[in-house]
Amino acid sequence: MVDETKFLLWLLLLISASLCHASELDIQCLKSVQKSVVPNGILRSSWKFNKNGRSGYICGFTGVECWSHDENRVLSLRLRNLGLQGSFPQGLHDCTSMIALDLSGNGCSGPIPWRIAHDAPHLSYLDLSNNSFSGEIPDSIANMVYLNVLNLEYNQLDGQIPERFNALGRLTAFSVADNLLSGPVPALLRKFPASHFVGNRGLCGAPLDECPGKIWGLVRIRQINDESSIGAAVGFVVGFVAAFYSPGWVVFSKRLRAYGFRV
Repeated sequence: MVDETKFLLWLLLLISASLCHASELDIQCLKSVQKSVVPNGILRSSWKFNKNGRSGYICGFTGVECWSHDENRVLSLRLRNLGLQGSFPQGLHDCTSMIALDLSGNGCSGPIPWRIAHDAPHLSYLDLSNNSFSGEIPDSIANMVYLNVLNLEYNQLDGQIPERFNALGRLTAFSVADNLLSGPVPALLRKFPASHFVGNRGLCGAPLDECPGKIWGLVRIRQINDESSIGAAVGFVVGFVAAFYSPGWVVFSKRLRAYGFRV
């Protein structure tokens, strides 16, 4: 009985310590975000960090939602339409319990970091729309297996939609409209309306128009087959003529029933 009581006390102390550590990390996460965006006036005026602040005080910050108002654990960051600029926010890996990130309607630019899936692996909601993000879409986003919503529309993203996005089986909302993307739409994403893909001059395949490469491929294969047939016929004629005027034994291909004759 005494051993069980000691074990329970030890477990409670461990849980309390981990929650305290998580809270410290979440506070550090918000400090990093505040420093990495410009101008950060609204975040600087709203996000007042206090060493001796009560538990859960960050839950009153603009755009910050917590799991509980009694602890400093970030549930989501909803920073929509705050006039933020600069590169993708840093320090998100310290928001270890965050499941939603909304940066839509700002002026953020530069690439979406390839480490995004590592830094925010538990996201179920990611909205980066109406910014100026550029470069390719990181295929590491396919590792964010809890994603239900992924909105990347109205940016300057180029390259292809990663084929690995076929692994995002939980998606219920997806849009990449009005970017600079090209190539085929991955099979899993073809269930979404065409309006979620328009504005990308190079995108093709359902639900958009058929990719021209498929038609070209069929024509090319037909040309190769026709050329092969012609080449085989010409070769047969040339071989026959050469055999007719050349002394000695000539052996025809086994495909034509192998036999020989003397001339």
